Amino acid sequence: MTSAGGESTDTIEGFWAVVPAGGAGTRLWPLSRAAAPKFLRDLTGSGRSLLQETHDRLAPLVDDRFLVVTGAAHREAVVEQLAGVAPECVLAEPSPRDSMAAIGLAAAILELTDPEAVMGSFAADHVITDRAAFGAAVVTAVAAARDGWLVTLGIDPTFPSSAFGYIRLGDPLAGHDGVFGVEAFVEKPSPEVAEGYLASGSYRWNAGMFVVRPTVLLDLLAAEHPEFAVRLREIAADRSRLAELWPDLPKIALDHAVAEPAAAAGRVVTVPASFGWDDIGDFDSLATLLPATPGRPTVLGNEALVHAIDATGLVVPRSGRTIAVVGLEDVVVVDTPDALLVTTRAHAQAVKQVVAGLQDGGRRDLT
Repeated sequence: MTSAGGESTDTIEGFWAVVPAGGAGTRLWPLSRAAAPKFLRDLTGSGRSLLQETHDRLAPLVDDRFLVVTGAAHREAVVEQLAGVAPECVLAEPSPRDSMAAIGLAAAILELTDPEAVMGSFAADHVITDRAAFGAAVVTAVAAARDGWLVTLGIDPTFPSSAFGYIRLGDPLAGHDGVFGVEAFVEKPSPEVAEGYLASGSYRWNAGMFVVRPTVLLDLLAAEHPEFAVRLREIAADRSRLAELWPDLPKIALDHAVAEPAAAAGRVVTVPASFGWDDIGDFDSLATLLPATPGRPTVLGNEALVHAIDATGLVVPRSGRTIAVVGLEDVVVVDTPDALLVTTRAHAQAVKQVVAGLQDGGRRDLT
């Protein structure tokens, strides 16, 4: 079949896409809000939301085999945006419990409904520009996962980022070309340490993309958190108990619950790949991702509303007002009907502090 990007891609038999769609994207405030988070937004100018773009690149690999896990408040919007996904395949979390609960629930459901399946977990709010390279990496990962490995996609780092976690590569995996052991998952390093990682050639960015058989994932979870795995399997066996059992599930990321201890036990491998990945963590990374005109700010939205003189950076006009930017370098201006953000690309990570301050001040209507 042919993907939306035009390349020919074969559907992978027995492969399911699990898409956790959560997070408020606080560093992208006021564009991203709790009620309308970044995965529901078009942040690339494509006319498709990040969630829809995620579906578009996975559909050639899985056909209609999707499970999307999102918050109860967003389920209706997710169903509306994903016309090609059956509504019953959009699962609603009663409350946020982090990625292990969301992905683990999908794994427990698949373990019952398709025991021989392989699942791949791919966040709803990432950008990938080379779909052919992404598809090839997934094919390689699925083959290793069928042999019982927990597989992660390791992104070839393009600069010494201190904003991402890293994967330390081990030896090649026998019988699987392009697959390597994982010696360890490493937390976000300092810029100096990140430069050493890049220079060594032995580290890859951890994008949180995991490919695994559902039973393997749940058994790895059971080895560290046995009660957690039991509860997920109980919910899958009787979904009427979701509201009863969900609040008591641990709030922990899959990386900490399973991937890190499994790597220490020699159970994790990685497929190093380069396919134009970005998680759009803040307005600086968004500005880098979008097409730029030298000497002018990048505009996400109606360019006729922006008048710039001797200015560069990123402008997002979303209120309908005219925005004039004069004599400012690497500025970020995000104008929405009820909030205006003015900062610089260098301070983009600090935007989350504004959100925290608004919440502490009782202004959750703005966050």
